[in-house]
Amino acid sequence: MIVAYLRPKNIPEILKLLENQDQNPVLMGGGTAIDRFTLEPLTIIDLQELDLRGVKEKGNTLEIGATTTLQFLHDSPRIPEILRNLIRIEATSNLRQIATVAGTLISSNGRSAFTSAFMAIDAVVTLLPGEKSENLGNLLLMRDGMLDSKLITKITLPLNVKLAYQSVSRTPRDLPILSVAMAVWPSGRTRVVLGGFGASPLLVSDGPEPGGEESAVREACMLAGDEWASSEYRMEVAPKLVMRCFSQLAS
Repeated sequence: MIVAYLRPKNIPEILKLLENQDQNPVLMGGGTAIDRFTLEPLTIIDLQELDLRGVKEKGNTLEIGATTTLQFLHDSPRIPEILRNLIRIEATSNLRQIATVAGTLISSNGRSAFTSAFMAIDAVVTLLPGEKSENLGNLLLMRDGMLDSKLITKITLPLNVKLAYQSVSRTPRDLPILSVAMAVWPSGRTRVVLGGFGASPLLVSDGPEPGGEESAVREACMLAGDEWASSEYRMEVAPKLVMRCFSQLAS
């Protein structure tokens, strides 16, 4: 239940408002995740006045402003085509005009193709106060406590990484019931993220070179049964998706 709406003009104002946790402050970028039913009184802090939008190339990294919309990111010439495809899976055209990058990542669950890809390429989130940088995967595991009194300003992605994504779903444009996102660095470092179930995508492998990914995803699916698919089904399919990712990267 929304009891107050505030639209501060600058970051110091917002940080001061966030200090008062008794008011249950909730940051609003696009607002697509705020309309969830709750009996708790909420104070909405609108971020529209802040200059946190845009996509900027910086060396071998891409900096994405926290309130950049999914559609703006989709249309940016700086992102790879595979991320454009995942954005289209993540949200409909209307939602993409409103939903922000930071809001989508923080409110996502394990079925988010967009979040799985960002985790695989080891996206880094910058938080205020303190200009603290946090790995996206760690942030999602502890998002409730770690984000108290914090403002996300940007998300940073490496540009020298190859990304592959494979999934199974009920329809081609549906969210996955099982997915594998794989990223490979020029050094050989390989990260594999499993999605399609749970509270957030799951990092199952991060090594200096490829090896053991099939067994890692199979083991991670042992307790992954839910209303969408059984754990046995996911255990059987996950290694196949890993091999498809390797083929996708090779091609």
